Amino acid sequence: MSKHRLSRRDRRSGRPAPTPAQTATAEDAPFLAAEADAVQEVTQTSEAVAEAERRTSTGLLSASVLMAAGTIVSRLSGFVRSALIFAAIGSSLNADIFTGANTIPNALYILLAGGIFNVVLVPQLVRAMKNDADGGEAYAQRIITLGLLVLGIATVVLVVFAPLLVRLVFDGMLFDPGNEGALASAYTLMRYCLPQIFFYGAFVLVGQILNSRGRFGPMMWAPIANNVISCAVLGTYLVVYGGSNGSDGFTSGQELMLGVGSTVGIAVQALILLPYLKAAGFHYRPRFDFRGVGLGHTLKLGAWTLAFILVNQVMFVVVTRIGSSAGLLAAANGDPDPAGTTVYSSAFLITQVPHGVITVSLVTATMPLISRLAAEADFVRMRAEIRNNIRLVLALIAPIAVAVFALSGPLGTVVASWGAMAGNTETVSATIAAFAPAIIFFSLHYMSLRGFYALEDTRTPFFLQIVLAAVNIGLAITLASQVEPNAISAVLALSYGAAYLVGSLLAISMLSRRIGPVVDWSAVGFVVRLVTACVLAGAVILGSAALLAGPLGLDGDGKLDALFALVLFGGLGAVTYLAAASLLRIREVTSVVRTVLRR
Repeated sequence: MSKHRLSRRDRRSGRPAPTPAQTATAEDAPFLAAEADAVQEVTQTSEAVAEAERRTSTGLLSASVLMAAGTIVSRLSGFVRSALIFAAIGSSLNADIFTGANTIPNALYILLAGGIFNVVLVPQLVRAMKNDADGGEAYAQRIITLGLLVLGIATVVLVVFAPLLVRLVFDGMLFDPGNEGALASAYTLMRYCLPQIFFYGAFVLVGQILNSRGRFGPMMWAPIANNVISCAVLGTYLVVYGGSNGSDGFTSGQELMLGVGSTVGIAVQALILLPYLKAAGFHYRPRFDFRGVGLGHTLKLGAWTLAFILVNQVMFVVVTRIGSSAGLLAAANGDPDPAGTTVYSSAFLITQVPHGVITVSLVTATMPLISRLAAEADFVRMRAEIRNNIRLVLALIAPIAVAVFALSGPLGTVVASWGAMAGNTETVSATIAAFAPAIIFFSLHYMSLRGFYALEDTRTPFFLQIVLAAVNIGLAITLASQVEPNAISAVLALSYGAAYLVGSLLAISMLSRRIGPVVDWSAVGFVVRLVTACVLAGAVILGSAALLAGPLGLDGDGKLDALFALVLFGGLGAVTYLAAASLLRIREVTSVVRTVLRR
């Protein structure tokens, strides 16, 4: 019997305990699932699982590079959207009202995508594909039917109670005399945006059915359609109404264009996936025979995830309320340059690009394999896969985090120096820099939790999230009370990063107690080499910027100058990191480089 005890759930399900003979075959494999969105397309139903298991790590890495292109294009179009938001409505109270109303359904989508639909359904769908005679099709039909029913009811209820959500999410100063116009806009925009919840949930449901059948591409590319529509709406807004950094609310026409336009984009994002279901061999018909088919087990697993979501929602509400106070305080004091919810959300989305392209891609492709190893109680191979994946992600994420910090000035200028925000990008740049460490810690925490989800343990992540939320909320309240409105978004970002540092360390420690040491002594040498390469790259970026920005005329606030600075100094940093990684033999990096060059 392995020294790593099986949980009570493992014993009930009859999973065999790992034996000493189970050696780590993945240790020598080239980091399989690197950025995993990109698994090659495979045949449908149970053949997809078998094919995914046969793939070598190099094959997964090659496929990942190709599929991650969809995520990259999506994130780049998201950059354009962020720039248009700043240009159209700036960063003051009006912008925070729209961002708050538009972020509630988006936040719920993020929680669902990383919660019930993502972490519970993927393992369950894989098991159904392997064990059910129809390859899991009936199970998937029931999941979609039940999911859409729940989403529809929840959306209607939330729209009815939209005023309560406004009171919950926004700081109480919004209800003070003098803010009547802003408050009315908050109510209206909330009602227009809340139907996004249904379409976000439908997008995740359909996307996970496709993912379980090896069709990863559509879910990665579909958000581009949403961003295109959002950009068109914001561009039209600029043409019709012009840019304004106001604090007295929107007109009814502006509310209609911003709110309904945003919701239409999310609807298209979901609907665009439907043709791919048929191409994947899945034919949907509503099924209401929910009893006796295993959905109770799925919902039981989801109960702890719902609790996890509630903890995250509390954290989200507190942070959003603090962020909204920046715009309200600035409006009361006549400060034209607050840094609240809009700046925080935009900087967060910008710094999440590496996570979306690399970490989410990796997890998307490897979750079925890790779930299979967990189901077989093959903890030796499971932890080897998780360990290799963590090392690969860190090797790619860490230098990007360093570059984001070092280049936060020109990055903020490129994204925010437009229209209503022209000449006022310091707050955006400062918030981007403050988010840089969180790029690493968030991805590390995200991957660690997937180990628990593969074990069908949704209870431990809930308690881990309580600790993380307490750290985030405590730091956010403490730090925000000590700074001016134009620094609130930056201290919120610092609080976020610190919380995920604590969360990732706790998650790795707890996971190691379940499956054995996720971090071994070889990790020490890896971290030393990685830190050395990152420090060298960061020093080159900062040093070259200090020496060359003036002579090259790149020290101004022009957008083209900032873009050129990003390309030039970022390129120098990238070359330095790749060279250092080669000299220091960081094989995770050299493996990626070889794969890219082969393509």
